[in-house]
Parts: sequence; structure tokens; C-alpha cells
Amino acid sequence: MAPEEIPALFKDYKLEKSKFDEVFTNQGELRKTYKTLFRQLGDLSIEKYKQLNESAKLSFLLQGITFATYNENNEGIERIFPFDLLPRIIAKEEWKKIESGVLQRNHAINLFLHDLYNEKKILKSGAVPADLIFSCGNYLRQMMDFTPSGGIYNHISGTDIIRHSDGKFYILEDNVRCPSGVSYVLGNREALKKTFSNIYKKLHVQMVVNYAEELFECMKSVAPEGIDEPVCAILTPGIYNSAYYEHTFLAHSMGVQLVEGRDLFVENGFLYMKTIYGKKKIDVLYRRIDDEYLDPLAFKPDSLLGVPGLMNVYREGNITLINAPGTGVADDKAVYIYMPDIIRYYLDEEPILQNVMTYRCEKPDDMKYILEHTEELVIKPVNMSGGYGIYIGSSATAEDTKEIRRLIKSQPRDYIAQPIMALSLSSTFIEETNRFEPRHVDLRTFCLMGKNKSYVLSGGLSRVALRKGSLIVNSSQGGGSKDTWVI
Repeated sequence: MAPEEIPALFKDYKLEKSKFDEVFTNQGELRKTYKTLFRQLGDLSIEKYKQLNESAKLSFLLQGITFATYNENNEGIERIFPFDLLPRIIAKEEWKKIESGVLQRNHAINLFLHDLYNEKKILKSGAVPADLIFSCGNYLRQMMDFTPSGGIYNHISGTDIIRHSDGKFYILEDNVRCPSGVSYVLGNREALKKTFSNIYKKLHVQMVVNYAEELFECMKSVAPEGIDEPVCAILTPGIYNSAYYEHTFLAHSMGVQLVEGRDLFVENGFLYMKTIYGKKKIDVLYRRIDDEYLDPLAFKPDSLLGVPGLMNVYREGNITLINAPGTGVADDKAVYIYMPDIIRYYLDEEPILQNVMTYRCEKPDDMKYILEHTEELVIKPVNMSGGYGIYIGSSATAEDTKEIRRLIKSQPRDYIAQPIMALSLSSTFIEETNRFEPRHVDLRTFCLMGKNKSYVLSGGLSRVALRKGSLIVNSSQGGGSKDTWVI
């Protein structure tokens, strides 16, 4: 498409040529994947686009698609999930590589977790340092010498991927505890189908509506042995959790019960939920609460969110927990450094998708480099999520830099460092300026692993850093999302 054919909506769009733009080339031409979409947009005015945008936001409001943020008083504030109407488009050829890379990685993670909690061959080989694993707060002794039903630990994975200025995709981090965000994928799609229905049909966008069905089949496939018609449920911390909308959405979509810890009890080695008809045994529990709150008899004794005795039921093989407790050891950002070696060790394959170069603060040479180049790096806590605790040298104050140096020197195990990666940019409508501007995006993919089948949701969640220049895409830090079309 020639420059004169670019819709009026984008006439004032300012390219940042040092970074990879998902929509435009450095010459200002449309990328092939966006040409059909832009032809359909034609001469759509800003005013008309704003009307469509408001319609999409209303769709989110009516669907109840919200998330909670917390102020300095720890008070939850419910908000509509920020959403940009212009979709991110990924060509099918590119998606095939992403999909195969995500499957490879999560297959290796599952083998890694089984080994860590049983024979520990990889630690004995020296491919992964034993002290790194044993010092990880998410490595649970309660999982020692135990294999979950079906042999699956990370049934649901959220793998975060970025595209760098070189145009290549890199895995930024793994999320195999309680990855969230899939409900926003489905909500985004519903809004886009209504707003751009003709365009959606012409582009033959791969569907995402089957996710709940795939998740339900995954859950049933790993039920305890001998259960023909397993009863499944979702365990939520309750209405004040930031992802409560997602919990209710998934429970409704699958037709399963949404329960809290107070609705459950253990009796004679089995887990039951209370119903108006009496007790009902649960066989598979998709828990959306962290390990330490699952069972006050096994973890935090003051937890009111979990169920006393649940871990005993689990270890006796009378219930399947999704994801398995202890998977968080694979989320540790220091363990992430060794993922290429983990893939080679268990699969005898080269990684399809590469890691971002990462420095481990515990290693003397790495620490020396980090302290000398702090302002050029991103420094992250190894066990935090949601964008919290991240130091970005390029935007940090002198006081921030002084403090992060103090923290990593006093607690080197708790931090890693990475180069400041130039996340790709995508055209995003900014309401404050009333125009499209480039904003950084990443991609959270969702992978399901059942007993005999694995599945990656087409497209996943493209998260957008709505603040200009920001590299933090998390909704808790002011980020939003786009629908992701694989065509």
C-alpha cells in the first residue's frame, strides 16, 4: 500500500525508526499483515473511530470485564480493563514458530519439575546449580517424591514473549503458578468481532472461543485414576481478588462451580464442597490462590483462603490440583537463565525461542558488571510479578539507582538483571491526544497441557504500555491490551 493510501487516522503517526514497529516499516509503509485491515478502515474519521472505541468500552462494561488495582491504603479500585480497539496482527508463519517454541518450553518445564521433586538428575549433572533450586522459596518440600495424576505439573502456562528491535521474538519470562489474563483475550475478541465484524470475517482470524472447552478437557484428562465423570471446580480467593472477573468467567464458561475455601472441607481422605443438596466430592480443583494459602496445616497456619488437610488429599491421589503446588520454582527469574540448558537436557533439542540475555547477581562476575552498568539495565526481583519492584536504568533517578545497588548487594539471590530490550511498538489510540501513537507491546501466550494433549491459544494477550515510553505493560502498572489476530 502506497503512503497516500494510508487511512487519515494514521497521517500524523510518528515512527520511531530505532525500534520495530508492528504496523509500519521504517520507510513508513504498511506491513503486509495490516493491508487488508487498513483498506477496510478507509477514510474512517477520528470522530467515528472514537464512537467505535466507546462502543467497545461499553461492551466491556456490560460484560463486567474489570480488574482491581490497589492504592496506598491497600483499598481495591475496580476498573474496566483498558483496551485498544486496533488489533495486533501476527502472520500464521510467525505464529507457528511462537506456538512450537511455547510447546517445547512448557514440555521441558514439566519434565524439569518432575525431576526436581523426584530423582533430581539435572542437579546431579550440574546442568542447573543445586543451591539455586534449594534456595528458591517456591521449591516445596511438600511435593517431594510425589507425581501428580497424569504426570502433569504445569497444566496452564502463561509464557511472556517480546519482539526486539531486530524483529526476532524472545521469551521474557515464564508464568506457571496462576497465570492470568485469558479472560481478557476472550473479551477483546468479543468486542472486536462486534466492532469490525466484516473485517474479521475477511481476514479469516483464527478463533479463540474454544479455550474454555480445551481447558475443561485438560482438567478432566488429569483427574485421579478410576474417575469416569470427574467433578471440577475453580477455587478463588474471593471477590476482592484482582482477577476475580476471570475466575467467574471461566467457571461460567466451563459450567463448573466457583468456590472459596469456606465452601470446602476434607473428610475421610477426600475433598468435598457444601451444596444445598449436601456434600459433593470434587476430583479436580483449578486453584487461583498461591501455594502458601492452599492448606493452613501444610503452609501458612493463619490462611483463611485454603482448606485444612487439602495437601494430604492431594498426596493420597484423591484430587488433582491445577497447577500443581511447587511449580513456582520454574517461575524464578534466576532459574529462567538456565531454561535453554533445561530444554537441551530433557529434550535434546535447541531452543526454538531464545531467552533475553540475563545476569545473575549471585555470580561475582555478573555482579561486577551489573554494578558498573546499572543505568543500562533492567533489574528484577526473581519472585515478584505484575511489574512490581522492577528497576529500569534509563528512567531511574539517582536515588533509585543507589537503592537498587544496595538491595542487590545485600540480597543477591533475589535479583537478576537484563539489558533494556526495545520492545516492539504498535499503533495505539491515545484518548488524551486524540490520535494514534506508538506504544510498546508484549505477548502473553497461554498453553494447556493435559494427559494426552497440548494446546496453545491462538494469538494470546497483547499487552500495551499505555504511558509514552514505558516498558511496563502490566495492567497493575497502567497497561492495557489489544486483541491479537493470527491470520
